[in-house]
Amino acid sequence: MAINRIYKSGSAIPLTCTAPTTPSSGDPVLCGQIPGVALTDEDDAGVTTVQTDGVFDLSVKAENNAGNVAVAAGDILYYDTAATVKVNKDNTNGVRFGYALEAITSGSTDTIQVKIGY
Repeated sequence: MAINRIYKSGSAIPLTCTAPTTPSSGDPVLCGQIPGVALTDEDDAGVTTVQTDGVFDLSVKAENNAGNVAVAAGDILYYDTAATVKVNKDNTNGVRFGYALEAITSGSTDTIQVKIGY
């Protein structure tokens, strides 16, 4: 067995998040290009425990870089640091985040199940 393994599963790991810069538990986050959801608030050292897989209820906006567009179950979602609602379908400005498991009508914002990762 390898003796250099750090974490058994690697799905809930301590990371320094780049977006948002001070995450709270439950926030969708990015750590560079790694998508996840904060399991803990950021600590005094700037570290957050981040879940990098699984399914979470998250706020999603049914829009992309061109404007309003419906979200369908199975659509790829992106984390867009410039958007008010950070998770949407903007593949021009966003970082790939996960998959929608529910639908949202064009232009709406709703909390839906999102599968993290890809």
